[in-house]
Amino acid sequence: MTDGLGGAGETVTAAAEPGGWGRWFGRPGRSLTRRLIWLASAWIVLALVLTGWTLTNQYQESALRRLGNVLSDTIDEVVVATNAAADGSLIVGEVRDDRTLRALSGKYWAVAEPGADGRLRILVRSPSLAGESLTIPDSLPDRLAAARGATISYNDPDGLRARGEGPLGVPLRVAASMKQLPGRTRPVVFLAGIDRSNIDNDTRQFATFTWTALLILGVGLVIAVFLQVQIGLRPLYALRNEIADVRKGRAARVARSYPMEIQPLAEQVNRLLDQNQETVERQRTHVGNLAHALKTPLSVMLSEAGSQTGPLPDLVRRQTEVMKAQVDHHLRRARAAARAQMLGERTPVAEVLDEMAVMLERVFKDKGVVIDWRAPDELAFRGERQDLQELLGNLLENACKWAGRRVRVSAGATGLGQMVVVVEDDGPGLPEDQREAALQRGSRMDETTPGSGLGLSIVVELTRAYGGRISLADSDLGGLKAILELPAAEA
Repeated sequence: MTDGLGGAGETVTAAAEPGGWGRWFGRPGRSLTRRLIWLASAWIVLALVLTGWTLTNQYQESALRRLGNVLSDTIDEVVVATNAAADGSLIVGEVRDDRTLRALSGKYWAVAEPGADGRLRILVRSPSLAGESLTIPDSLPDRLAAARGATISYNDPDGLRARGEGPLGVPLRVAASMKQLPGRTRPVVFLAGIDRSNIDNDTRQFATFTWTALLILGVGLVIAVFLQVQIGLRPLYALRNEIADVRKGRAARVARSYPMEIQPLAEQVNRLLDQNQETVERQRTHVGNLAHALKTPLSVMLSEAGSQTGPLPDLVRRQTEVMKAQVDHHLRRARAAARAQMLGERTPVAEVLDEMAVMLERVFKDKGVVIDWRAPDELAFRGERQDLQELLGNLLENACKWAGRRVRVSAGATGLGQMVVVVEDDGPGLPEDQREAALQRGSRMDETTPGSGLGLSIVVELTRAYGGRISLADSDLGGLKAILELPAAEA
């Protein structure tokens, strides 16, 4: 009879791990995969941002240098066409640049001189200025004087303002140079300006194209890094799965060959498994030798005491039986402690329950005991079959001894790497103040019932050896309920 676990043994499903994007973009550092992807992605983003900023800035600087060369040529042309009259006034001849002849054409020049207040005063303007003036920063005269004839460039973001028509809305690039003309004591400042809106538009278009291309490139590189990390770490995933199969009992060793970087790790895992197996086998051999060494003298003592009568032989026989039971108990405990350390053990619970139920129903057929058990087919104990048989056998035998006619067993997984087995009977039960004593070694609640009193204590010792626990409670059948928690093997 196999079914899901009900009542106290209901299966509790473990909370699922976060999946999807949350699995990859959780806290970096918890996963080697995420760490590599985050680091590579951060470097890609930083490199592309710096590249985009550098390309855009260099393009703009290159365009401004070209404008500067045009302005320098215009200033040179105006300087060549400018002469000083006898009275010190300036005469500007013909400047052969059609754009400077058309009003508000976008290209301008002007000639100025420093005034008494230190500010520049416009003397001559190009026809294209149409009566307007180029913007002159207050600090320009000092900068020109310090530059010693070199050309200084600056931006005029507001541009020219046409009379009665508001701002033209075109920014200017302006260049200025201070010269000393023959026949004139005061220096002359030559200014040239040009519409830079085309340059700004080209720069924006270049920046848009560049950042779009870099964004596409960045997305492609991140995807490539993701695929590279997934493919590159695939052997590690395979090794992890193999080790999990060993732990779950599906395999005994790591069998696959791996790249040279992680093959030593796989070999060390196999050596560790071999060493663990050798240690367990050595402990089993020692336990077997001890059992043989102790049981033979005890059997001789029992035989000799049984062949004689009197108070002394009876005392020797009773004490020898107690010694033999104690030796069996501690040997079982030692064997269980050794087996509990082994990896890869897996015992189906349903098979053992079916086996125990059939056997004990035959043993207690005079009482008409019926054992009703339920356990999922996939439920498995992470340990040896012999230990599970001893655990369930002692609990079921104890329940059959005290039951009226009915024993109920339910088993299931808790979802936390543990399983629970609940054994109940319809017997007289056990008072709460006696339950702790019932789990102690050699304790017997009823001296008229056959047994050594070691059954439940064996269950306690084996359970502790596997890191589990056992507890007693009242059953809704009217008798006692034993709740056994043990490690479960993963499906």
